[in-house]
Amino acid sequence: MILRFGYVSMALPLWEASPSHSITFTNWKKLDETSRAEKLLTITERNLKNTIRILHYNIAHGILVYRMSSSLIPLAAHPEVDWEFISPFEHLFKEIGEMVRNYGMRVSFHPGQFTLFTSKQAHVTNNAIVDMTYHFKMLQAMGLEKEAMLNIHVGGAYGDKDASISRFYQNFQKLDSTIRLQTTLENDDKTYTAEETLAICEKLKVPFVFDYHHYIVNKGDCELEELLPRIFATWEHTGKVPKFHLSSPKSDKMLRAHADYVDMDFAFPLIKALKDFGKSADIMIEAKAKDLACLRFVEELGKLRGFKRISGGIIEI
Repeated sequence: MILRFGYVSMALPLWEASPSHSITFTNWKKLDETSRAEKLLTITERNLKNTIRILHYNIAHGILVYRMSSSLIPLAAHPEVDWEFISPFEHLFKEIGEMVRNYGMRVSFHPGQFTLFTSKQAHVTNNAIVDMTYHFKMLQAMGLEKEAMLNIHVGGAYGDKDASISRFYQNFQKLDSTIRLQTTLENDDKTYTAEETLAICEKLKVPFVFDYHHYIVNKGDCELEELLPRIFATWEHTGKVPKFHLSSPKSDKMLRAHADYVDMDFAFPLIKALKDFGKSADIMIEAKAKDLACLRFVEELGKLRGFKRISGGIIEI
């Protein structure tokens, strides 16, 4: 079996390579019309070119799992800006997609915490649809709309979890069906446990992204070994191996905060459970040290008996 590891957004050793440069709506509004357009184009070009630099870095280091920044396009989902960001950069989007396909990479997006489908307020759901559509348009421009996934959380409970889950079922159906097909759900660290999120995934036939750190701090009643067969089953129709998220607490007093690196003692129960289950998986490292944390964890894991490092970000068991 194979475990592939990746990281989120930013390759720290690269000089000035952030893919998340932006501008606030307030500052954008202060500019004249020509300057507004120039600012958006300049920032977007920089972010996309930095994404290409990061992909080259990943390829060179054997890291084939990568989450792209949701902030590639400044103000893309803002209702008062509403600018056409695809056509000026078709060549860059296409280059990203070709790199991903040519090297067998797995990329994804993780829309923000305000992309919710459980709210009682219609405008919140509408904003979520706009945000999901923005991300999906980028995947289409890359030619990855049938491969890459958009990962979100279930959302808030608003004092009544059952009613909120019912609203999620209703509101999620308002999302275009092609986007729903590329959506995954992840358990969170406060509200919806892994078992609760998994049940929603099973009902909607949506793949489940299991976050181990969130599971530990918001565990519920189900043990990991009981969850794994059901987790893998949600991915069977996609043709992809399941994806897991991995990080460790910053401290005993800050259990929910992510540490700079991943503590092996904390993480190994997940690795052992996957090893015992015997099927391949992709694991997204969500530590603050980004790619450095990913490479260090794979190096440490590769030194253990039964684990062979065969690439910068890949372990064979």
